[in-house]
Amino acid sequence: MDLWFSEKHTPDVKLSIRVKKQLFCSESDYQRIDIFDSEEFGRILSLDGNIMLTERDAFIYNEMIVHVPMAVHPCIEKVLVIGAGDGGVVKELTRYERLKHIDLVEMDPMVVEACRQYLPGNTCQLDDRRVNIHYENALKFIRYCENEYDLIIVDSNDPYGPSEGLFTKEFYGNCYKALRDDGIMVNQQGSPFYKQDADAMQRSHQRIVATFPISRVYQAHIPTYAAGYWLFGFASKKYHPLDDLNADVWNKLQLRTRYYTTNLHKGAFYLPAFLEEMLEAVEQ
Repeated sequence: MDLWFSEKHTPDVKLSIRVKKQLFCSESDYQRIDIFDSEEFGRILSLDGNIMLTERDAFIYNEMIVHVPMAVHPCIEKVLVIGAGDGGVVKELTRYERLKHIDLVEMDPMVVEACRQYLPGNTCQLDDRRVNIHYENALKFIRYCENEYDLIIVDSNDPYGPSEGLFTKEFYGNCYKALRDDGIMVNQQGSPFYKQDADAMQRSHQRIVATFPISRVYQAHIPTYAAGYWLFGFASKKYHPLDDLNADVWNKLQLRTRYYTTNLHKGAFYLPAFLEEMLEAVEQ
């Protein structure tokens, strides 16, 4: 008997992946957590029926949300990661020797526990001496932070349910306050393709533009995310993602990547016409 996992992208569109077996299924205090094993994409983490990662393509997301700001800001030492209980973003960050401190704020301990058991390749750096895990609400955590971080990475779920508060004007204002004078915030902005996702992306971008003096959007192509087309936001108090790119410095680190390059970094900020129009419509 065939077993399929399907994620509904719209009432008329869904992505289906044949799975070999279900490894984990449980309801936490916040969400339903499923982990499947598949032939094509390896192990899959799903929260409330939405794919968070697969072993096959997670490297694209993790590299693009981490290396873009790290290649721009020359002196990042202290980082706040919000969400990302699967450990993939933290794993990518720990490759940088210059980082001294990483705070990971994850609301749901069960996500971390399940990923430690079934996705150990992702969580293998959560015990790095520089990593501090805080199991609490990120909205409350960041409210008390001021002038503390060089980089904030918001690796949240989509802007519905438990993560809705991580897309508000208040939250972005608290991120601004928590950053040092030259700090950067990077967040996932979802997909601009389907209308509901596009509307949420525009709302988020509008709030970030109103909060940060520098705000740009960049793109990546991730097969298992909605429409295979994903956006990230780059917001900064000082550094421009292209004008301040330190390509030579980053390349000298000789970090082996499978998706990110400094050439791709530049290209990721050149957006298609329909997306430029969508962003400009809310930047007025």
